[in-house]
Amino acid sequence: MRHDDGTMPTNPPYGAEEAGETRVEALGDLYRDGITACRGAFPVDWVDRVREDVDAAFAEARSRPDGAVGRGPQRWYVEIHPEQLRGFVDLVTHPWVVGVCRAVLGPRYEIVELGFDTPFPGAAHQPWHRDFPMPDETRQQRRLTSLAFNLTTVDTVEEMGPFEIAPGTQWDDHADFDHGMFPPRARHSRYERRAVRKYPQRGDISARSALTIHRGTPNVSAVARPVLVLGVDAPGAGNAARHDMAVTRDYWERLPALVREHLPCPVVETLTPIRQKHTIEGLVMGV
Repeated sequence: MRHDDGTMPTNPPYGAEEAGETRVEALGDLYRDGITACRGAFPVDWVDRVREDVDAAFAEARSRPDGAVGRGPQRWYVEIHPEQLRGFVDLVTHPWVVGVCRAVLGPRYEIVELGFDTPFPGAAHQPWHRDFPMPDETRQQRRLTSLAFNLTTVDTVEEMGPFEIAPGTQWDDHADFDHGMFPPRARHSRYERRAVRKYPQRGDISARSALTIHRGTPNVSAVARPVLVLGVDAPGAGNAARHDMAVTRDYWERLPALVREHLPCPVVETLTPIRQKHTIEGLVMGV
């Protein structure tokens, strides 16, 4: 039986046969639609602890210069270190996450980003965009080289400004995209026709190609909608250069081997708070 969004219901732990079927299904979703999902991947109380850590990280980031970066009116992105998230190991060792990474990115996939995006009350429509320009491997070989996993910390409803995506647009390749990311207004009708809004609940996790054209919608509620972001690359994709994730030596030594072999970040004696690299002007301006 399929969910309304076309994905198969999956609940860990997986047997070998079920895990294989899940990987094949997710691979098909990602190459066809640019997005897939696993419902009920985590318990609600686990997600609530993630929300506590996200709120603490946001308060710390906003207390210093360049700790949070604007992604539109009343919308902020904060990158964090793994040690700031108590559930990091649970997240990156979840069988569905591991299976999707291996199926799409290969056995040597690399975890390169951990952060969260928060649209607060008053957040506006973002312009249609992708998160970075299309790499040559995708353009020439039709191969996806990165994934963005998203985990909501709230039960999403329409008033909160749900994530909106235009399925199948991960392959759109036009020279007139501003900075390789923002399609011109003349093309927006294509994305409006395809647009699907997502309403994930606490415990759900999704994976998408960050090339699939998407946007945030207006948050007209009275509450924030933080979403955890985990970025994963195929070897050589190069997105790690955009991020500054690190771990301390003590933390590194306690990590399971499954995590260490996919975490190419620096191992340091003391963590330095991450300064967000830049503001994307088009997202700050909104529509």
